[in-house]
Amino acid sequence: MYIFWTMISIVLGICYMRILVGPFRITKEGLGYILYIFYNLGLFYVGLAVGVVIAFFFILLDVFYLRKKLQNKSASILLRLGFLFFIAAIVAGAHYILEKVIDVI
Repeated sequence: MYIFWTMISIVLGICYMRILVGPFRITKEGLGYILYIFYNLGLFYVGLAVGVVIAFFFILLDVFYLRKKLQNKSASILLRLGFLFFIAAIVAGAHYILEKVIDVI
C-alpha cells in the first residue's frame, strides 16, 4: 500500500516543481530542444527528490500515528490523502523559506 502513497507523493513533488518553475517558453527547435530536455529532466529529478521527502514524512506519520487512529474507518483513504496534501504543503513551505527567505538552496 505504501507504494501507492509513494507514487502519489512523487507526482505531487513533480507537480509542485512544475508550478514553481513554470512552463518552458523557449522554442523546442534546434538548441532549444536540448534545453527542453534539460528542463524536463530537471523537473523530474528535483520533483522526484521532493516527492521522496513527502513520502518519507507521510510514511512516518502513517506508521506511528495514522494507522492506530484510522483503524476500521470508512474515510481512512480520504483522511490519508488529506494528510498527504498537508505534508506536501509543509514541504513546499519549507522549500520556499529555505530558497527565498534564508537563501540556502
